[in-house]
Amino acid sequence: MKTLADYAAALVAGTTTSRDLVEQSLARIADPAGEGARVFLRVDAAPARAMAEAMDGLRRAGLAPSPYAGIPFALKDLFDVAGQPTPAGSRALLAASPASAHAPVIARMLAAGMVPLGRVNMSEFAFSGIGLNPHFATPRSPWQRPAGQAGGHAPGGSSSGSAVAVADRMAPVALGTDTGGSCRIPAALCGVVGYKPTARRVPIAGVLPLSPSLDSVGPLAPSVACCAAIDAILAGEPPPLLQPAALAGLRLALPTNLVLDALDPAVADAFERALGVLSGAGARIERVAFPVLDELAVINAGGGLTTAESFAWHRALIAERGDAYDPRIRTRIERGSRQSAADYLDVLAARARVIAAMNRASAPYDALVMPTVPLLPPRIDDLADDAAYLRVNGLLLRNTAIANFLDRCAISLPCHATGSAPVGFMLMGETLGDARLFAIAAAVEAALIPVREG
Repeated sequence: MKTLADYAAALVAGTTTSRDLVEQSLARIADPAGEGARVFLRVDAAPARAMAEAMDGLRRAGLAPSPYAGIPFALKDLFDVAGQPTPAGSRALLAASPASAHAPVIARMLAAGMVPLGRVNMSEFAFSGIGLNPHFATPRSPWQRPAGQAGGHAPGGSSSGSAVAVADRMAPVALGTDTGGSCRIPAALCGVVGYKPTARRVPIAGVLPLSPSLDSVGPLAPSVACCAAIDAILAGEPPPLLQPAALAGLRLALPTNLVLDALDPAVADAFERALGVLSGAGARIERVAFPVLDELAVINAGGGLTTAESFAWHRALIAERGDAYDPRIRTRIERGSRQSAADYLDVLAARARVIAAMNRASAPYDALVMPTVPLLPPRIDDLADDAAYLRVNGLLLRNTAIANFLDRCAISLPCHATGSAPVGFMLMGETLGDARLFAIAAAVEAALIPVREG
């Protein structure tokens, strides 16, 4: 896949135009043999063409607002766009009033001159790590995708459409959100890069909430550098001067508890091969137990922050339009009705304690490493049973949710060989250590690319 740098260079050289890029994206979206109808819930073709023409004119005049002006992007269906409703992948909000203003992150993307193609599919209300959507169909992972319209493998959620849009080159990059892994899980299951920033760096105003204590906004893209570039735009920061870290001497901690449980053999093999490559390049992989991680399941057994905060937002809508919800999503949200204020405060206190303990335990290391998810993309047909759905959902969220609860940044990048099942390699940094994590991830990516390409 081409990177943002590739597109930016082509625009500068005049070998392509923004209008060309938009037309290429629209053609892929409209391809009846592709996933466009499942991925895009709304295509804004005319506005995209008009903005592309405007960006081409500004570039000819030497007034392009950023190096990425004119490059298209897709956005998850929970961002406010002025004049459009924000359904969040649900039928319950299809008739909602249009947003009166852009979410700040959308305004920043537009100010950089990037061209929105439309809204993409997602798990309803972002409340699933699998990516199924019974209302608008489910985009399918690129892995072993059947030629027909039935079957296939789940894309991961909740930013399912964002991941498939990038993997299928319908959009060079896409915006997602990440409350328990919703950028990183679909990135892992679709073979792209997904980034979760330190949450406070990027505004979540104008983004339909799941759990404001845990919600973050991040990019899905072909490369680490692409994610770093979009992350800077979202955070209102200058373009990054991304220099890969030196792998030799890096101390990378691999937790020996929790995160390696129940690994699919293919995931374990790809992950261990990646560790071997990094070790061969001089990185020090230290396998160490972090007992505090074993507390997370107990702390969140009653639903944690997610169900409490989600129910607080949804209770009025459920009372009015509850029959329009996916029953699986509604049932999980309604768990929050059984949590007391004392329960909620207990989770907040436990979170503060766990963050402090983990900060002390991980201080000697440059980053933590682990498989992004323990599973390969699950077959959609195997998730019809509620028990199977809940089991798979829990496993997919297990590793990624750690970074959200610890208020840290994290990134997933592919570590599988080309043509084999997608496997994500996750790096987790420190709170507000985003720049350092990007540098480490860029070095890891460079080391793994030759192995992936064989």
